[in-house]
Amino acid sequence: MTEPLLPVNQAVVSIAPDKLLGFQRQVSGIEDLTFLTFGEPGFDTPAVVKEATIAAINNNRSHYGNSQGEPGVRKAILGYMKDRYDLDYSSIDNVVVTVGVTEAMQSIFKTLIAKGEGLLIPEPAYGSYFASLSLADGVAVPIDTAKNKFKLTPALVDEALAQATVPVRAILLNYPNNPTGVTYSKEELKELAACFKKHQIWVISDEIYSELTYAHDHYSIGKLLPEQTLVVNGLSKSHAMTGYRLGFILGPASVMQYIQKVHGSLTYSVPTFIEDGAETALQMTRAELDYMKESYQDRRDFAKQALEDLGFDVVDPEGAFYLFAKIPADFGTDGWTFAEKLAEEGKVAVIPGAAFSHFKEANAYIRISYATAQDQLEIGFAKLRDYIEKARANR
Repeated sequence: MTEPLLPVNQAVVSIAPDKLLGFQRQVSGIEDLTFLTFGEPGFDTPAVVKEATIAAINNNRSHYGNSQGEPGVRKAILGYMKDRYDLDYSSIDNVVVTVGVTEAMQSIFKTLIAKGEGLLIPEPAYGSYFASLSLADGVAVPIDTAKNKFKLTPALVDEALAQATVPVRAILLNYPNNPTGVTYSKEELKELAACFKKHQIWVISDEIYSELTYAHDHYSIGKLLPEQTLVVNGLSKSHAMTGYRLGFILGPASVMQYIQKVHGSLTYSVPTFIEDGAETALQMTRAELDYMKESYQDRRDFAKQALEDLGFDVVDPEGAFYLFAKIPADFGTDGWTFAEKLAEEGKVAVIPGAAFSHFKEANAYIRISYATAQDQLEIGFAKLRDYIEKARANR
């Protein structure tokens, strides 16, 4: 590829490539590859949502909408969050509707974090956060949670803030977590909320997997610390609507007006027909969606047992639809090389743990998504088992 004739923004050039996407591209040309990589639900969008979206298109809902989000969908979001998590926001002014969680994060980072200011990011963490933060000229202040079984604690926060070399404006809390699947109880969140309040930092709480918790119901930290928390959620995972790109932010109206400024400049608005479909989705009952959660739990149990039988050490997956697994001791500690060989020789694609963390502890891990359809999951694990057994037999 030829170099551009004129210079481009060096801040963009210097953004580190997304390792998850890079690995996916690296192995995508391998024939007969079974992908257990992306968090793509193995279900189609519910029929009632598709019908509502089609009806909106047929009714010419194709013009500019309200930049902050159509009033109807924002009202539905308030009702949904109250019903699911007892989050009680007083007005649709507390909501901004975004083009997925990625755009939500970009809008929040640009609003809260000035050039050179820090964002605490507990790792392992989803790689897209770092690129979005770089675009906002913020500085990542990573926290290594591996020392506490991949869970954040007030002590880890205190330590990170004490050692930070830049002023820290906020912390990014993602739970249930991608890639580990860990989540937090109400009591754990109370302790963290007290810590965040003490330090007077914003809490950016990415709760996109909130509907997919297995041991206990999800509890939002926005309930405990509403005055300094921005709750981020969406419909991609809970309603199998990844392609609709429908996310939303909830928080104090005083800061939402500024987030709306950034959101409006980035995308102006979400398409109105998408919002109409989302409004219908938000009014679905839990019972109408439980079949997905129950299937994911079955797939989790199947995949976790299969991995442990092969000698993997699996982080306890309390939510989301990922397994973060330490490769068997007899395969060393290089998860990246293991994932490469598994793709090339075993015909199964997983993501190396190093794609989610700057800390060396994650290097020995891989992330497996069990979101895919059951038949594909079984095919993938049969291939994984064959690869492991053949590799051991050939030593």
